[in-house]
Amino acid sequence: QVHLVESGGGLVQPGGSLRLSCAASGSIFNIGAMAWYRQAPGKQRELVAGITSGGSTNYADSVKDRFTISRDNAKKVVYLQMNSLKPEDTAVYYCNGVVDSKPRWQWGQGTQVTVSS
Repeated sequence: QVHLVESGGGLVQPGGSLRLSCAASGSIFNIGAMAWYRQAPGKQRELVAGITSGGSTNYADSVKDRFTISRDNAKKVVYLQMNSLKPEDTAVYYCNGVVDSKPRWQWGQGTQVTVSS
């Protein structure tokens, strides 16, 4: 069983930055491919960014060139650096493992990101 804990969210003005963290714990040696997702009120959860165990990354078009996903394999932590934030980035952000393009584990509690002036 793997437990995911997201942190780092908050209230930020448009154009600001935040860095989210996702810590994975449990009986797992290698967390493998990971991804950040987000869910805005009234909308479905969507993939924001993904990273393989080797460090290859992919991004949703809406966040490309603004967000950067990274990872620390030894610590089993995945990060999401978010710059030039926009009000439409407001959502609860979640991380999860990815297998066959699907979420791998039970979802954590997420972390709220609110972009507003």
